Amino acid sequence: MTARRRTGWVFDERYLWHDTGTGAGPLPARLSRWIEPMEHVESPPAKRRLANLVAVSGLLDELVPVRPAPATEAQVEAVHAPALRRRIEAEAAGGGGDAGDGSSPFGAESYRIALLAAGGVVAGVDAVLDGVVDNAYALVRPPGHHASRETGWGFCLFNNLAIAAAHARSRGLERVAIVDWDVHHGNGTESIFAADPSVLTISLHQDGAYPPGSGPVSYVGEGPGTGTNLNVPLPPGSGGGAYEHAMMDVVRPALARFRPDLVLVASGLDGNGGDPMARQMLSSEGFRMLTRHVREAAEQLCGGRLVLAHEGGYNPWVVPFCGLAVLEELSGVRTAVEDPYLAAIEGYGQQLRPHQEEAVGLAAANVLGVPGPDA
Repeated sequence: MTARRRTGWVFDERYLWHDTGTGAGPLPARLSRWIEPMEHVESPPAKRRLANLVAVSGLLDELVPVRPAPATEAQVEAVHAPALRRRIEAEAAGGGGDAGDGSSPFGAESYRIALLAAGGVVAGVDAVLDGVVDNAYALVRPPGHHASRETGWGFCLFNNLAIAAAHARSRGLERVAIVDWDVHHGNGTESIFAADPSVLTISLHQDGAYPPGSGPVSYVGEGPGTGTNLNVPLPPGSGGGAYEHAMMDVVRPALARFRPDLVLVASGLDGNGGDPMARQMLSSEGFRMLTRHVREAAEQLCGGRLVLAHEGGYNPWVVPFCGLAVLEELSGVRTAVEDPYLAAIEGYGQQLRPHQEEAVGLAAANVLGVPGPDA
């Protein structure tokens, strides 16, 4: 019988009011006269439909609501340059602007909503550390893992997980691990903590997807943080077999060496087999598997202290079932929902291929460089 766990649920309707304007896919319509305006790809439907499925499945009644509050200026500036925060605030006050890369638009309310998103992940961390819940999922928007100290980009204004990690450190935790399974490289989180030996960052991402050339297996951090950054660039077309191999040979042993006091996860669901922004093949069961691995690792290493923050995921019909599987695994509650897309995506081929095994092996060689608590 599956053990039930107290899983915190962080969500606010205002997250869905973050305005990214019109576009075509990831590009704002204003970038070209030839783009016919439509809804920007980073828009509410996938997140709203996930929240709705959690509700109609009955799982919402089993979750512990955690109310978000806006992150403070000090919390944001613990990981971001003050000039970035002030610029986002000023541009929002003027009606809107761009996070920094020319393709991350935001509207008049987005500064306040971005503070609430970061604060939502902080609230999840506090709920776990205070023993109110065993673990937590923060369905926040805008996402965060591409935002660096100096600039937002990749649809991200502020780095929600980096802010939460710094907050956890301010509460006395010595070591925090961030596992990022968003299909795109967690470049912002990597850059913020590259020289910080107290934070282990691990990114599983599609090789070459975004940002271009980012996240090579050879980069392991710098200075005093050398060894505390791991990249697992997986070949396009990787499914559950490749991802589980990466969890078993890279993520689990790296966490065991580092022995964190808290595990945070950048829970991007854009590695699903129907996502328009990448070419991986994970099913909802694949995301259940990823969640099981981090949950088991957290239980073995840090008393189960685990917080997931929503990142990417742009297919509005597949994402809800992937997110529900994550929440079912976190809570130990299996609903009556059956994923109608599962058979099709599983049929794409989920087995580990030799070239995928080789890619994971290159990353696994870096695990021995991860410093333990006594290093």
